Amino acid sequence: MDWLHSLFLGDGIAHTVLVLSLVIAAGVMLGRIKIAGVSIGVTWILFVGIAAGHFGMTVNHDTLHFIKEFGLILFVFSIGLQVGPGFFSSFKEGGLKMVGCGAAVVALGAITTYVIHLITGTPITTMVGVMSGAVTNTPGLGAAQQAYTDATGINDNTIALGYAVAYPLGVIGVILSLIAIRFITKVNFSEENKALEDMRGEQTNVERLSVEFTNTALQGQTISHARELIKRQFVISRIMHHDGSITIADGESPLKLGEKLRVICSPEDSEAVSVFFGQRIEISKEEWGTFGESQVQLVSRRIVITKPEINGKKFSDLRLRTKYGINITRVNRAGIDLIPYQGMELQMGDRVMVVGNESAIEQVANVLGNSLKKLREPQLLTIFFGIALGVLLGSIPLVNIPQPVKLGLAGGPLIVAILIGRFGPHFHLVTYTTMSANLMLREIGLAMFLAGVGIGAGDGFIDAIVNGGYNWIGYGFIITVLPVMLVGLFARLKLKMNYYTLMGLIAGSTTNPPALGYSNTVSGNDMPALGYATVYPVVMFLRVLVAQLLVLMVI
Repeated sequence: MDWLHSLFLGDGIAHTVLVLSLVIAAGVMLGRIKIAGVSIGVTWILFVGIAAGHFGMTVNHDTLHFIKEFGLILFVFSIGLQVGPGFFSSFKEGGLKMVGCGAAVVALGAITTYVIHLITGTPITTMVGVMSGAVTNTPGLGAAQQAYTDATGINDNTIALGYAVAYPLGVIGVILSLIAIRFITKVNFSEENKALEDMRGEQTNVERLSVEFTNTALQGQTISHARELIKRQFVISRIMHHDGSITIADGESPLKLGEKLRVICSPEDSEAVSVFFGQRIEISKEEWGTFGESQVQLVSRRIVITKPEINGKKFSDLRLRTKYGINITRVNRAGIDLIPYQGMELQMGDRVMVVGNESAIEQVANVLGNSLKKLREPQLLTIFFGIALGVLLGSIPLVNIPQPVKLGLAGGPLIVAILIGRFGPHFHLVTYTTMSANLMLREIGLAMFLAGVGIGAGDGFIDAIVNGGYNWIGYGFIITVLPVMLVGLFARLKLKMNYYTLMGLIAGSTTNPPALGYSNTVSGNDMPALGYATVYPVVMFLRVLVAQLLVLMVI
């Protein structure tokens, strides 16, 4: 039976794969258990890993470190690709407010750590380790260890022990805080979903108007000329003539008094556009549905861009309106409707609303692709090229105080993924991944990370608690919960922040991937991931900076 002992308690490749698989499988099964209707989900993998490590099912340190870091890279990179297309628009609409809240969580955590150090007499180095574990921030732990070693020439093992002891409740503490905020503020998920839909409705930036053209100054002018005069983003998709016939409009269509125009524009421009052309009138969608003298049915259809050669091209390059007599009324990207313009660069996965007759739309579909099978093909070049760039970015020293502060193996790939998701098509990189593929990549990465952290913390975990570390658990729990509750309640009650966004903000401000995993499960949408990605890069930098500053204060 030596082979069985070696398989479970050895150190070979088979042992590593077996332990990792058993820990993840057991954690996933336990994650299905709900207590009072609440489950911590995949976070169970962490606790199963701690138990496995405690009972001797450990993994080679270097191998375990690779599993943990590579899993974290996969997790944050897939998040970055998902939120990248809408990241900068969301940042403008509330990102600074979220970053401010995230920075407040960091500052309150540092103050709480220092106050506990003063009250209890626990060495500040140990408290920094506890703080890093309480906010699940491995880069902060590494920065603190390196700063202390370089400054004194010796190692302080209590930094790592404080981290290991505080980490488990750091994970669960954030999740419990999210649940507490939910009940204290009486969150109603149906109301949150409605608010989210209303918010997304505002973000679509699309409103459809019927306008009777009465502006005598523009009589006979083309639509292109009118667009240059008003300097607003709008599309005139159809024109109803005096005889009741309807034609598709283009830039060269002349404007004639008394004709009716079908206009698509942003809500904030709707009043200006309607007044500019004439007066707003009511015409039903059905009345706009006939085309030309023969009354051929005019249809609108969403066409998905699936041809790689279209990725990064502009509407002006394709000349779809001129060639096929159709009109593009809007583009849906990452769930947000955008008003098209000639200089807009298209991306794989964009859904284009095309108006025209059936045969013309079929021709446009052939040009753009409209093949869902194409979207299912994995884009491995983009993923691994992006990860390589992210690791490079994360390794660049940003500030020396006296040790270099870096974005690390989480912050670097996350930022690069966001940038690739937004600007990749400029460089003909296909950034689209199906939701199922993105979710699979994300969940595998998170499971690997949690299993690695748990197995690594399990060896010596109980000994650390028995030998006085039980106090550190309480300190860490306070450092975790107090700042999160204060800022979370302020953001919810004072700033009126959507609960889904708030969950992502809190997970990001504590650099807590398990909390994000829980938030994604609860919400069922991408708002937590967007909030997480918004604050994570800044918070990661601040966490590393604060950890080093606290250590250097006593040297």
